[in-house]
Amino acid sequence: MSYSTSIKKNESAIASDVEDLTDSEIPNPPLRRSSSLFSLSSNQEPLPRPEVHEYTAFIEDKRHFSLIRNLHMADFITLLNGFSGFYSIISCLRYALTDDLKYVQRAQFFICLGLFFDFFDGRVARLRNKSSLMGQELDSLADLVSFSVSPATIAFAIGFRSTVDVLILTFWVLCGLTRLARFNISTNNIPKDKTGKSQYFEGLPVPTNLLWVGFFAYLTSKKLILDQLPGGLVFENSFLEFHPVTLLFALHGCGEISKSLHIPKP
Repeated sequence: MSYSTSIKKNESAIASDVEDLTDSEIPNPPLRRSSSLFSLSSNQEPLPRPEVHEYTAFIEDKRHFSLIRNLHMADFITLLNGFSGFYSIISCLRYALTDDLKYVQRAQFFICLGLFFDFFDGRVARLRNKSSLMGQELDSLADLVSFSVSPATIAFAIGFRSTVDVLILTFWVLCGLTRLARFNISTNNIPKDKTGKSQYFEGLPVPTNLLWVGFFAYLTSKKLILDQLPGGLVFENSFLEFHPVTLLFALHGCGEISKSLHIPKP
């Protein structure tokens, strides 16, 4: 049997399995925007889940650019969130090249712009009353870039640059990554109220990293960066030198991955 024939048979088997599913057998996808601290629609009824034929059409669609064709309007807004996070990182790199603080401020602005798109995509999904097959996964990936990797990059750009600083920032980002992955798996197991809304966040939501962005904006405005960072260095001129402030990043990361920390939803 040729490789291409084998692939076609596997695809046919998958499509057949999807067609055989009943509505009760299709897993209920996580509610859009339930991962965000800033949901506009948290007190409304859940969005209708995708129908059986939508799963089938998604798997069997062999057109060129079929992935893009299957994206919903809300998904494109979520992608703008990811774009904003990436452009924030680029702005930090421009600061590293020029030492011009306007690029750090621009990086902070793009994270706030990402917040707007994170806030708005769920609203669009509600207005269209339609959930997306890939919506929650796209949302989590965009949040990782905009609210975890980007703030850590700003932290490095303004002076948290020692080896230990970077290791702690890496831990912080990985905690955000792990938290988002856990959310995608466990959100349906969190107790719901009568409207279908989760009663609490399990661990600190990743968008709470925006508190750090506000802190970085304050430091930038006062020019308390690089050698002027508050708290100074400990173990200076040694391999273990680091800024004590970064310990708060590690504490925040532990709060994100905590399973016992339950934050009531507003």
